[in-house]
Parts: sequence; structure tokens; C-alpha cells
Amino acid sequence: MNLQTEKGQSIEDASMRMIEDEIGEHNYNEKEWPIVRRIIHSTADFDFAGKNKVIFGNNAIESGMNALKNGCSIVVDVNGVIGGLNKQNPKDFQNKIVCNISEPKIMERAKNEGKTRSQVSMREAITDIEGGIVAIGNAPTALQEVIQMVNEGVVKPALIIGIPVGFICASESKEELAKLTQTPFITNLGRKGGSSSASAIINAIYKLIRAESSS
Repeated sequence: MNLQTEKGQSIEDASMRMIEDEIGEHNYNEKEWPIVRRIIHSTADFDFAGKNKVIFGNNAIESGMNALKNGCSIVVDVNGVIGGLNKQNPKDFQNKIVCNISEPKIMERAKNEGKTRSQVSMREAITDIEGGIVAIGNAPTALQEVIQMVNEGVVKPALIIGIPVGFICASESKEELAKLTQTPFITNLGRKGGSSSASAIINAIYKLIRAESSS
């Protein structure tokens, strides 16, 4: 580890201690809290431990960890999620990152079908979503499409990370996700979220895998 890396790690460690000190007691368990803490670290928003709390459903963390260890694909709604990922993790576990929203065929199909590009991009990625992880931080319509695909029985993702930010349908899409009774999911209450939150969740799950393997 070089000096610059050491300095960066020292800053991160100090930030995590500050989060611990400011939050104090919480209701998250030993695997949930590192994920929530990582979201707070990436957003500097303590509401994720309070009124916009993070919800874990249907054995979400364990399912996500197992899928990543087995080399699953990670399907994201926008490139911003990719930008926030620790690039070494997907390489080490051979996880393919899929984001096809900007492909010309997606734009053309969306226009022809009268749908958003986000919706079409999720349908286009159905093979990678099957047994994979979906991480949505920006587009509620992408999350709604994935939920519909699950309800149709055409796909079974190992984990849906649905944490889109915004005013139109963001909260509603998360409420719909939280109603799934079989599919593992991670979401939160309210309008807050974003690409940085989605990538933070994935990074935190990778860190849990590494901690597990080293113990």
C-alpha cells in the first residue's frame, strides 16, 4: 500500500468513526449497518439511518454476497452507478457490469414502444438480470420495469437494489419493491437515493465478502 493509498484509507477510517459517533445507537444488525454506513459516507446524509431508513428484505445481503461470489452480472440503470464502484471488486470476482441505456438500439426501441429508455434497457438485460444483481439509483421507471418482470415470472434476480432519487414515482417505486415477498431487495423510504447510494451498497457488500473470507 503506497503513501497516497494509506492517506486515503486513514481519511475513510476517520469518516467512518465520525458516522459511528454521530449516529450512536441504531436498529441495524451487524451486516446491515456496514451497508447503511457506507451509504451515509457516500452522501453525507444521516437521514438514511433515520426517516429515510434503509430496508433489507428476503435475505437480501446473503443472497447478494453469494451471487457476487459466484460471478453474477451487475445490471445498472445509469453509468453513474458504475462510476462509484470500486473497480477492482468486479474484476476479482469476474462480475460483468451491464449498462445499455445509451445504446442506439435501446433508444430506437423505446421510441417505437412508447417507453422510457430505462424500461427498455432493463428488458434488454433480462439474461444478465436472471440470477444477477440489479442496482438502480436514478430511474424509477427502471425499477418499476424490473418489478413487473419479477411479477410476470420471467426473471429471478438474486438481489434488487432499488434506491432511485427524485420526486416523480421514486418513493412509489420503492414502496412497490418492498411488497415483494420472494425476491431479495434493498431499498429505502422516501425520495432520497441516487447513483452514489446504489454503488455504495454494492461496494459494501463486496467488503462484507472480503471480511467473511478473511475471518
